[in-house]
Formats: sequence, structure tokens, C-alpha cells
Amino acid sequence: MADRSLRGTRLGALSMESDVNVVPSERQITVYVCPQGHRSELPFSIEADIPPTWECRCGATARLLDGGPMPDAKPVRPPRTHWDMLLERRSIPELEELLQERLQLLRASRGQASKRSA
Repeated sequence: MADRSLRGTRLGALSMESDVNVVPSERQITVYVCPQGHRSELPFSIEADIPPTWECRCGATARLLDGGPMPDAKPVRPPRTHWDMLLERRSIPELEELLQERLQLLRASRGQASKRSA
């Protein structure tokens, strides 16, 4: 029954919505130029905030033509590692004590396992 319920339709091929009475927003063409001289003309809505930079097709950072000075780059924080987060919660002496406890447990379990197999 389920295999017959979708007969006659092409899923994903056609939309059931129509474009009747849809008015697209007004557009403005912005021009970006990269250091290698490539020009990119992109349409943006009149209401959109225009970004001062855009990634060029060559991978370089293109600047908005007549866009003014470049914005200051935000300082990049290095990613926190597991070790950094661990040091926020525990001190080195606490970590050394925990390590010794875990090593004693590990050695004890290995000692018991070797006695069982003998």
C-alpha cells in the first residue's frame, strides 16, 4: 500500500508553491576587487549589510570597491586544549597525586591478572 501512495509524483523535482504574487526585494550590485585584480560583482538586497571583504575565486581576500579602510582584525584566541581545561580545574600537585593513585590501581590489577593466569 505504501509503495502506491506516491505514484504519479516526482519527489524533490517540483515545488507545490507558485511564484504568483511574489515580489523579490530590490537589489544593488556591489563590486569587490582582490589584490590580483579579479573583479567580483555580487547582487545584495538593498536592506542587507554589505560586508567590507569577500573571498575571491583565487582564494585571496577581495575588498569592496570604494569601501573605505579595512576593518581592524579581531584578535584570534588560540584554541583551548584538554590540558588547558584540566589545569583550570586541578593543580600540578593534585594531578601528580591522582596519577600515582591510578598507577597503583593499574599495577595492582595487573599483578592480580598475572597471578590468575599462572
